Amino acid sequence: MPSIDLNCDLGESFGAYTIGMDAEILPYVTSANIACGFHAGDPSVMQKSVLLCKKYGVQVGAHPGLPDLQGFGRRRDNSFSILIVGRKQDGE
Repeated sequence: MPSIDLNCDLGESFGAYTIGMDAEILPYVTSANIACGFHAGDPSVMQKSVLLCKKYGVQVGAHPGLPDLQGFGRRRDNSFSILIVGRKQDGE
């Protein structure tokens, strides 16, 4: 039988500040990408998100984003390009 992976990004809260409705959406998705703290999220939120995914049987993926907490990873900055190029060269 054909199937589809219904994915969402979540875990974008910070400490006591809740962003999004993670617990409410998880019963309806099959996989989730959890913010890794670069553009959103923090270690505590990441842990809570993984536990929520486990509770609902949702597959977990990473959403690293760009290192830009204030701009939510949406601002263009040449240092990001340097970071990406540096990572590629390290992995060659």
